[in-house]
Amino acid sequence: MREKRHNVAGVKDVDCPAPYRVEATFHAPPERFEGCFTSFYTLELDVAENGTVRDWLQPEWGNIRFFAGSCPDAQIGASRVRSMCFNATGPSSRPCRFELGSSRMWGIGFLPLGWARFVGADAYRHANVICDGASHPVFAKFNTLEPVLGDPDASTEDQLAAICETMDRLARPHRDEPKVVRVHTALVSGEHVTVNQLADACAMSIRTLERVCRRHFGFTPKLLMRRQRFMRSLTSFMLHAGSRWTEAMDRDYHDQAQFTREFCEFMTMTPSEYAALEHPILSSFVEARARTWGSAAQTLDGPAR
Repeated sequence: MREKRHNVAGVKDVDCPAPYRVEATFHAPPERFEGCFTSFYTLELDVAENGTVRDWLQPEWGNIRFFAGSCPDAQIGASRVRSMCFNATGPSSRPCRFELGSSRMWGIGFLPLGWARFVGADAYRHANVICDGASHPVFAKFNTLEPVLGDPDASTEDQLAAICETMDRLARPHRDEPKVVRVHTALVSGEHVTVNQLADACAMSIRTLERVCRRHFGFTPKLLMRRQRFMRSLTSFMLHAGSRWTEAMDRDYHDQAQFTREFCEFMTMTPSEYAALEHPILSSFVEARARTWGSAAQTLDGPAR
């Protein structure tokens, strides 16, 4: 598998009481999993003086994450987990607030095709949910990965092999897969601004589009298009230090007032409030992902690389 690594040295700031170091490594899944995963990735966080860092993850697709070391206190909306080594999330349209100390994390991001094939549950029922994966009826089947991904003595090769073996065992192809790929491709293109346009591009009725989106993407087509527009703007801002929100705003926003309203909806804070916060994990991860993987966020990944 291809591996891409990025290191970031942390600095001392108001929200991070001790220096920290972040290292992100991205592994390309085998070709047989084409279009199913964002990547298999590790994040190593070292925080001095037994400290912690706080950050807010942006809206994402579904994920499973395994922690060795400190385990996070994490929250999306009303759902929250504390000190659980296996965290699972559904697709989100809200931020995930978390606090974490020194730890090594394995993450697996499910694209909509991967959600259909490996998770196999109604995505809209798990939207904006974070949970203890080990005890959740939908995600518990992935808990067989915890012993090897949480083993500090296991090699990266063995851990990757365990992930692939688990996914091969759990794979259940879904009859909607061609439709999922068409919808995903059209969403990422950014070329469609109405539900009618999206349905036409996907060669399906609006009713079928609504069903496929709720079942495998977690949200309505309209919200998914709005989320894509928002994420293009947010990642542009984070990748261009010192830029203004007006410079990062996607061209499809009518004005700054509309952008501000949608920012408050997706991140539960204003753009200025967000910009004033330190982002010790997300800033470095977005930069690393864009530089080494080609896109700055999961939601900007297409179904084919």
